[in-house]
Amino acid sequence: MKKFHIAISTNRIEETIADYSSRLGIQPCSTIPGEYALWRTESLNISVRKDPDHDAGTLRHLGWEDSTALEFSEDTDVNGITWERFSEQHQAHEINDLWPGANYQP
Repeated sequence: MKKFHIAISTNRIEETIADYSSRLGIQPCSTIPGEYALWRTESLNISVRKDPDHDAGTLRHLGWEDSTALEFSEDTDVNGITWERFSEQHQAHEINDLWPGANYQP
């Protein structure tokens, strides 16, 4: 199964978490205080992150959470947008590598 992935940059993480939780009707499944949040619905995987390399409110990248992905991959489309493909386990591993205290378990 594939879930569309959207990653957005923010400089207002707490307000963004409250806003997106309201819009999606669920709380994030992973939160790193002051840094990051991830929501997973039946069809969507969305993350927000404080990211000094991107302006607030801009797209960080797009992609697919794909249960058949054997490894994490990334490429760039004709518009310069980065697309990732990963499994739920790949994403959990990335979260736990970036923030060792996260202990995110899908």
